Amino acid sequence: MWAAQPLVARVIFVVLGFELVSGLVTGRWMSAAVAAATMALTIVPLVAVRRFGIRLPPAFLAWTTVFVFASIFLGEAQDFYERFWWWDLVLHGSSAMAIGLFAFLLIFMLFEGDRYAAPPWALGALSFCVAMTIGGLWEIFEFTMDQLFGFNMQKSGLVDTMTDMIVDALGAAVSGLAGFLYLKGRDLGGSRALIEAFIAENRARFRRWRERM
Repeated sequence: MWAAQPLVARVIFVVLGFELVSGLVTGRWMSAAVAAATMALTIVPLVAVRRFGIRLPPAFLAWTTVFVFASIFLGEAQDFYERFWWWDLVLHGSSAMAIGLFAFLLIFMLFEGDRYAAPPWALGALSFCVAMTIGGLWEIFEFTMDQLFGFNMQKSGLVDTMTDMIVDALGAAVSGLAGFLYLKGRDLGGSRALIEAFIAENRARFRRWRERM
């Protein structure tokens, strides 16, 4: 698994490993725990997709690692949420777009790439709904971390949560539109290249799509 990781992911793992060991040696237990949790949350999605025989392109692997690192380690351990007011908004917007795009690919994959199995707008709408659901689950995760470990991921409470959900909705809408346009033979901000890279890595699961190309 290590050899398949992009360079940025390897660098982040090294940084987290150093922080984990340093925290244990110096007695900074919270820093060590955050580093360990970040490493675990980075690995879990990769193991999960491999369990189902799904191959992720390097860009997807890099984004997953960077997002978890930026949200948990930088956001909490390095206090980026407090130091940069826009940090949380950028993470939520980008994650909603990425998750929505990945949701579109998974739904599209269930039809083996048959774009006629459901209208393009329906696939786009489903990806939007999946991204919003995951965004809601993330808010539950933030609340749980705040309550159990004394973090401040939700900051101002209701206002922060609702702002995050609005940003999630905007990001999810962009990804849903990107999926819709792809099925129409168009591109939105380079999303077509990402979609085709995923399809290329999982050719057998998009049999009907490849037959029509």
